[in-house]
Amino acid sequence: MTVAEEVPSGTDAEVLHQALAEVRRVIVGQEHMVERLLVALLARGHCLLEGVPGVAKTLAAATLSTVVGGSFARIQFTPDLVPSDIVGTRVYHPASESFDVELGPVFVNFLLADEINRAPAKVQSALLEVMAERQVTLAGRTHPLPRPFIVLATQNPIESEGVYPLPEVQRDRFLFRVRVEHPDAREELEILHRMSVKPPEPRPVLDPARLAALQDLAEQVSVHQLVADYVVRLVMATRVPGDYGIPEMADTIEIGVSPRATLGLVAAGRALALLRGRDYLLPDDVRDVAVDVMGHRLMLTFDALADGVAPDDVVRQILAAVPPPLVVWNQGRR
Repeated sequence: MTVAEEVPSGTDAEVLHQALAEVRRVIVGQEHMVERLLVALLARGHCLLEGVPGVAKTLAAATLSTVVGGSFARIQFTPDLVPSDIVGTRVYHPASESFDVELGPVFVNFLLADEINRAPAKVQSALLEVMAERQVTLAGRTHPLPRPFIVLATQNPIESEGVYPLPEVQRDRFLFRVRVEHPDAREELEILHRMSVKPPEPRPVLDPARLAALQDLAEQVSVHQLVADYVVRLVMATRVPGDYGIPEMADTIEIGVSPRATLGLVAAGRALALLRGRDYLLPDDVRDVAVDVMGHRLMLTFDALADGVAPDDVVRQILAAVPPPLVVWNQGRR
């Protein structure tokens, strides 16, 4: 039985588009950010939103949590934050002369880590287990986080005072790094009209159980061997660019992307295919998510950084240099 026969993909895509429409009823513009948030959720990945203040990063995360359903918590990351502030700690009760475990605010479905790059290294390391293992270890006991679980983090790329650059290992834990730009003039006027009166309030469209089913469905999206080979070629082109016809990239890329990028390209592509109403992955799905999956995982050389080379532009050059396969699917399938 195919995925399309088990659960009609059109029906699922319709529900997902209803969820997108509900978020967009609150968020003006930012189409790319809103879509990527939902794709990350379907792919069970975390998302880093990077943009200047006031471009609706926090509002988008809170709105998505309401539309999808489930619990939500926002942690404002500051330089004086300590690990116990987010994961929890042991609390001593004098009356009973015993310790109890007080779980922290990370035990929710949606965790918004606001201005994540303001927290020191100890907090970032505590967050690694939360993001990678979806669990917290306190006093020798492991406490699993609710399912589904996603970290939506924000950071301001133009600040340098009181911020700590995210370690490479933590950036690698994010499925997406999405750049959020200023709205254009038309969108700015719509923001003025929509938000200067009573702002619209989002309505729930999904619930955690339905979302979990959609996540399972995304993992069943079929991946052709040629598409899988294309994903590997894109990744390998960041490590040995000379073997893929772009030897000049060897002076630009210090370290290529990790195997998590390979898995992330497939997972994100599958989720995007499901959102588009298909139960099979196309090279175009992979290309559409490649910049957001690979850009933040690239480490550029000192000379490239000094010349102002952007990692996203490097990924685009790789996409232009590595040809996608021509995959012909059975026309009887959807």
